[in-house]
Amino acid sequence: MKLLLILLPLLIMNCNDTDTQTTQEDDRKALEVLANEIMTIANQSICSDEFTCEYVGYGSKACGGFKSYLVYSNSIDTTELLAKVKKYNEMEHQYNQKWGIISDCMLVMPPTSVICENGKCKAVYN
Repeated sequence: MKLLLILLPLLIMNCNDTDTQTTQEDDRKALEVLANEIMTIANQSICSDEFTCEYVGYGSKACGGFKSYLVYSNSIDTTELLAKVKKYNEMEHQYNQKWGIISDCMLVMPPTSVICENGKCKAVYN
């Protein structure tokens, strides 16, 4: 009976562990699907006197920090975009940990500014 009480929590934890049921390719495809959704939304943004440009950290390096910065304008549903970016960043962080991904540890700096050029936002790095 004591053995059952000790093993039962372990069995329950093991049954709830859905991370081990996906392959690395499954996890990569899920990231790609979400990345495509994010890019579709961001690429619809336009800038003008009415809409301003912004940026957000995008992706997760295995060593920590963002992989890049995504530039967009507030002409789109920024709440939806930022929620998807946050989810993507978290998913990629988990992917890196789960699959032992390595990356360079160079710090990716944010843009010094963002400008509107021909109706599209553009990152400026000085």
